[in-house]
Amino acid sequence: MPDNVDLTEIRAAAERVVAKFPFPNYFDPAEKGHVSVAATLTRFVQPGAAILDFGAGPLDKTAVFAELGYRCTAMDDLADEWHVRGDSREAILRFAEHEDIEYIVVDGTGVPPTGEFDVVMLHDVLEHLHDSPRDLLIELLSRVRDGGLLFVTVPNHLNLRKRIAAVRGHSIHPQFDTYYWYPGTWRGHVREYTADDCSRLAVALGLEVLEIAGVHHMLEKVPARLRKAYLLFSRVFPSTRDTWSMVARKPVGWTPRPALTDDELRSVTGLTSWGELGH
Repeated sequence: MPDNVDLTEIRAAAERVVAKFPFPNYFDPAEKGHVSVAATLTRFVQPGAAILDFGAGPLDKTAVFAELGYRCTAMDDLADEWHVRGDSREAILRFAEHEDIEYIVVDGTGVPPTGEFDVVMLHDVLEHLHDSPRDLLIELLSRVRDGGLLFVTVPNHLNLRKRIAAVRGHSIHPQFDTYYWYPGTWRGHVREYTADDCSRLAVALGLEVLEIAGVHHMLEKVPARLRKAYLLFSRVFPSTRDTWSMVARKPVGWTPRPALTDDELRSVTGLTSWGELGH
């Protein structure tokens, strides 16, 4: 694993993506975590490694890795509200072809990825799932080589901005109007994560945690007048940053555990029946 990360090269790759991206002003890599995501993974795997990016969306993060020389495959259903408006979906797929990224649309017609990957990554995906991520992650990890990595980033349920909002009597969930007026099935955040959640996720999947770290991926949500103080405070208390980043290794001989016995479920949950979840 390289000791030094070339941030200059990563920033240059991110800027090249911005220049070619089909949706102007969609993201600022300095604020949305693109540089930190790339910097994290390049400490664990070298360019040339095969990456499967699940929930890749418009490829803003995937394309940075492609620019750095990684072999990238992307998966997404491309069914967000904005994906299906106009020619957005077609523009994303054209961009994938331009960046030499294989794009598998998860709509029943796409061909599942073949071969083994060095890394499977999910950025800002798990918090949108209405069901347990267990089956999805087991399926994705089955396509990762022994010794390969799971790399996830998820919003920090206890970040500083939300703690302050709660004290002021405001919701820490997405704005109610956004939820209320969202067209069709809600595709916003369902369950955000803590550091302990990330650790428990890795243990449940039978993975070795290499790193869990607080990072900044939503700086644009912090008012400019408060950003300096926010960054200073979160430097001292990294657990208050807006996002958790976890890298975990798939061990040799990994065998997934898709379910628990009834006795194990009772032991883990403390419930005598699943009906108690509603109380």
